[in-house]
Order: sequence, then structure tokens, then C-alpha cells
Amino acid sequence: MTNPVSATAPASGDGVMAARHLARWLALAATPTFAVMAVLTAGLGGGPADMLCAAGQGSLLGGMVPMYLLMSAFHASAWLRLIAEWRGGISR
Repeated sequence: MTNPVSATAPASGDGVMAARHLARWLALAATPTFAVMAVLTAGLGGGPADMLCAAGQGSLLGGMVPMYLLMSAFHASAWLRLIAEWRGGISR
């Protein structure tokens, strides 16, 4: 069996490290992006997308704002890992 990465093209160590670095920054960008989307949606109104997401009328989790807040919370692990590294909690 071949590794899917090695089957396409030989990857150098620098390419793998660059991909890991990019993935880490993308993970860090997710939480603030979803938080900003929640604030903008709450401030400007949800519009048609909020109607689609509000199928559970009366539910606390109905609508786009709670969805963005939950997505922001679920993606916060990258920030928690970074904070732990700054404090010296995780050594690599």
C-alpha cells in the first residue's frame, strides 16, 4: 500500500512542514472568523440564511448566531493548545 501523499508526488521535508504550518494557522483563524460572523449576523440580521437555519422554532440553538457561536467554540481547541504552549504546558 502506498501513502496517498507519496502516491501523488514526492514531498520534501520542507513541504510537509510548510503544510503543517499552514494548517495550524488555518485552525487558529477559524475561531475568530466564526465569532465575527456571529456578531455581524446578530447586528445586521440573519436574512434568508437565518430562515433556513431556524427550523426548530423556539429552540435555543435555532438560527445562525448560535450556530456560529457553537462553531467558534468547537474550533477553540487550536487556541487552547497555543495558550498551553505559551505557558510551557506542552513540550514538543
